[in-house]
Amino acid sequence: MQLDGLHHVTAVSAKIAGNVEFYTQVLGLRLVKKSVNQDDVSAYHLFYADKLGSPGTDMTFFDWPHIGPNGRGTDSIAGTAFRVSGEQALQFWADRFDDLGVDRGEVTDFAGRTLLSFEDPEGQQLYLVDDQGTEFEGEIWQQPDIPEEFALRGFYSILLSMPSIRQLDQILTGILNFEVVEQAKWIDQQTDTVIYRTKDGSGPGAEVWLLEEPHLGRAQLGAGGTHHVAFRVKDFETEKQWRNHLIESGLYVSGLIDRFWFRSIYFRVSNGILFEIATDGPGFAIDEDLENLGEKLVLPPFLESRRREIEAGLTPIGA
Repeated sequence: MQLDGLHHVTAVSAKIAGNVEFYTQVLGLRLVKKSVNQDDVSAYHLFYADKLGSPGTDMTFFDWPHIGPNGRGTDSIAGTAFRVSGEQALQFWADRFDDLGVDRGEVTDFAGRTLLSFEDPEGQQLYLVDDQGTEFEGEIWQQPDIPEEFALRGFYSILLSMPSIRQLDQILTGILNFEVVEQAKWIDQQTDTVIYRTKDGSGPGAEVWLLEEPHLGRAQLGAGGTHHVAFRVKDFETEKQWRNHLIESGLYVSGLIDRFWFRSIYFRVSNGILFEIATDGPGFAIDEDLENLGEKLVLPPFLESRRREIEAGLTPIGA
């Protein structure tokens, strides 16, 4: 069995109106679904992606306005890397970030990959990586001030931090069937990093970068942090096979959860790192016209009877 790369990454915001502005107006992603956290309906759950809401392009956020700021550290999902095509794209984004006051690093090299680090307004650690023109299976959400050839093209990788690489290596290779493709120093030139890749190496988000950072304290999740990362599988039957495989491998796995737009299972690989496996479909257009994705609050059918109660508990975005 093989995972098909990243499906989505879910992070935390305490300032959801500013979050919408940054991910749509600055990064040029499309708000494809405005819903609620199905496990905590007092909170928005927003989904940003390409025009189609394609798996592998989807950065999502829980709206937790009362949570404190993220405490960075190890045993955590430490960053998310998006794809762009070409070093000219990286320079476009460096200039754009300067014009818009976005905190960024320099265009630099990591293990033969050219990347640009930056942060969202709440300190979410993000990266753009030159994918050297690898085919993009989705569709760009066109913006007048972002040339299509420079737009974000889904995920490149996820960045994990652990006190020891050994703590996750066997799970990544022996259970999740990633393969080690390279060992390198992180861009600080001090931190040992192992690069893992899905065995066919295709699809968005095919890589996982694991940093060994024993000198750091444990991370404390808050606004600007990442809650979990989801990997793709084609369909529900494949997901059931994965669940059986994970259980047989000794991991505790959730039940099969119907999120309506996809189905999910969840499992921890450490105290601080939560993984999900999610199906590619049915997709975000199952309950909205493609042209109108994300324009109104959408609830899955099993929450629709509670709409009045749920809406009363939410602060309108922008209010």
